[in-house]
Parts: sequence; structure tokens; C-alpha cells
Amino acid sequence: MKILYVSQYYPPEMGAPAARVSAFARRWAAAGHAVTVLTTFPNHPTGVIPPEYRGLVRLEESDGGVRVVRTYIHAAPNKGVLWRSLCYASFAMSSVLQGFGPAGRPDLVLATSPQFLVSLSGWALSRLKGVPYVLEIRDLWPDSIVAVGALSPGSPAIRALRGLERFVYGQSDLAVSVTRSFVRHLEAQGARRIAVVPNGADPGVFRPLEDREQVRRGLGIDGRFVASFVGTLGMAHGLETVLDAAEILRDEAAYLFWLIGEGARRSELEEAARRRGLTNLRFEGQVPRSKVPVLLAASDAALVLLRPDPLFETVLPSKMFEAMAAARPVVLGVGGEARELLLESGGGIAIPPGDAPALAAALRTLRGKPATADALGRSGRDFVVRRFSHDALAAAYVRELQSLLDTKRR
Repeated sequence: MKILYVSQYYPPEMGAPAARVSAFARRWAAAGHAVTVLTTFPNHPTGVIPPEYRGLVRLEESDGGVRVVRTYIHAAPNKGVLWRSLCYASFAMSSVLQGFGPAGRPDLVLATSPQFLVSLSGWALSRLKGVPYVLEIRDLWPDSIVAVGALSPGSPAIRALRGLERFVYGQSDLAVSVTRSFVRHLEAQGARRIAVVPNGADPGVFRPLEDREQVRRGLGIDGRFVASFVGTLGMAHGLETVLDAAEILRDEAAYLFWLIGEGARRSELEEAARRRGLTNLRFEGQVPRSKVPVLLAASDAALVLLRPDPLFETVLPSKMFEAMAAARPVVLGVGGEARELLLESGGGIAIPPGDAPALAAALRTLRGKPATADALGRSGRDFVVRRFSHDALAAAYVRELQSLLDTKRR
């Protein structure tokens, strides 16, 4: 197949959207498919484009057999409604204008959300090229915008996005959901054909460390029980829970909370930690994607947290699978489908979202019972290897795409 994959996010950017797109695109290319990713210049979440990409309007690269076409974006940090909206709209327009010719004529267009305006770009390109339109839904927009308090439910922007949601779902030839929980919503909004391809991890990349203690000494975390949160420090994650748990454990010197990443909340969280005198918190900042597997495997527990909102009970955070693949016990502050899956895997401890005392208690349990913690980590890794490896998920995904094309041809 010739696949045009439209995504605002792609490596070297960090984050789950970039990781998922690159993981699948590279595997499809290795299997003999012609994959073009239409994306933009790296800038998320800081809004700063690296020097080697500045001043460019368009650029072509090759990444593991994947043709990567980068188009213009008005870069902006991941905070502030106005500037983020301009950022999203600029890529939505440039991806259509510059993607129409250079991308050639694929067999299908696959657009991935977030951000949600990419769904409109994908639809426009599919119609201009006269090919099927596949829409991948990783987050429920605009519901997630309301859930984090960025906009009110009745605002004009939310009403416009709800109209766009109904339109693109109804126009899609195939809607791909990352969770079973999204399916009913997609059907209610007009999607006619739906497939579920969840997030996962690469167990060959995310794996236990053979020289773990030496790595921990090099990172300056030896002698501590390290609970890490790796990813965007954003509005959805409710990271005040980490600060509250750090306060509960502040007199127990063995514990260290390690927040690794950038995002809209980082400066606010750092200031709050300083104000509260929390010396058991360490902010690492953004690191290259290649370092994430090592940092996770060097940790004693991986924190996967979201705000206590019913919407977030429908999601499956990809960082959960990466931590499990690294054989680290997960402390999960997410309800719904993610909680069910963690309990099924035996890969960690589930706590109520936003519950700092429960978070502190879970870490005490893991530190006090290292054999149990190791067993949880092994169970989680075995679970990912069996059911959520990127190899298996990419193969299942491409079968869905091929089935769509076969149906269209018939």
C-alpha cells in the first residue's frame, strides 16, 4: 500500500503521538509499504524549533524507510489557548497546501488526532486525492479540552469543534480508536466503520537493564526509591497529586519523585515545590527519546497519572505500556479501561485518581516488598510482550487498512 500518514507530531519530538506514528510507520515501511508521513518541524511542547530546522517552509527527510515531509508551522509553547490555536491552525492549512503535490497519490490518507484540526486536513487531502479517509482518534476532542478546564463547554470554540467532530467522524471511511471505550462515542457521532488498535510499546527498546545499579549511580539516584513520571507535564495529568504525596513522604529520605519532561505545568509545579520546600522532588526537563527507556528502567516505580475526570476513564496511556515493558511496577492513577488492564496484567498497583495518600501508600508497599515489586514488573513485561508489542499492533493495524481498501475495490 501507499499510505499518507498526517500527524502534527513526529520524532525527534517527545510524546505519545510522535512515538505511535513513528513506531507504526517504520514497521509498515519495513514490511514493504510506501509510507509518507506529513508532519511539521519539531517544536512540541516548548514551541522552540531547533536551529537546524529554523527558517524552513518545507523539508523532506528519510526515517527508517519512511518518507517524512515537514511543512510550515507557527510554533508556540503548549500553553495558552490563542497561541496554541494559531499553532494548530497553521499546520492544518500548510499540511493541505504543501501536502497536496509533494505527497503524490496514496492509496489512502490516515490522519491522527490530537490535535483535532489534523482530522480536517486529512479529510481535505483524501478528497483532493480521491482516496479513502482513515481517522485515528487518540483523545476525545473537544471533550478533553473541557475536562482540563482550558475552555468552557458552551464556548463558541467548543461548539465549533463539536460540529467538526460530527462532520469528520461521519466522513471517515474508517475510524481507528486506541481504546474500546471510545467506540460508543464514535458511533454516536456518525462513524460507520470502526477498528480498535490500542497503544503499546516495543519490548526490544523498553526492557530491563542488565547493569541497573551502575546506571543508577551514573544518574545520581542510587540509594533512593525513585518514582518517576516521564512525559509531558501537562494540564491533564493532575501532577499536584505528586507534590502532595511528596509532602506526605518528605520526612522519609529514601523516596525521590522524578518528573522528567516539559509542558505547560512545569514552571508552575517547580515553583510550588520550592514554595513548599519539597526537596524530594527532582525536575529533569526534556530528554531525547532514546534516553527514556533507560530512565524508566532505572526507576523503582513508574507513575501514570491523570486528573480525576470521567473522560479520562476512557483512555489507555501509552506510558503505562512502556513502563511495563521495562519491567517496572506501575502506580496507576487512572480509572476505567486502563485500571482494568493493569489489574489483568498484574503489572502494578491501581489507586484512585488524584489520591495522594494512596500514592504514598503504594510507594511504601513497593519499597517495603522489593520481591513483590519485581514480580509486578515481570508480570507487566510478559503482558506487553504477549499482547501489546508494537510489532503485533502494527501488523493488526495494516490488516485493517488493507481490508478497507479491499472493500472499497469490491
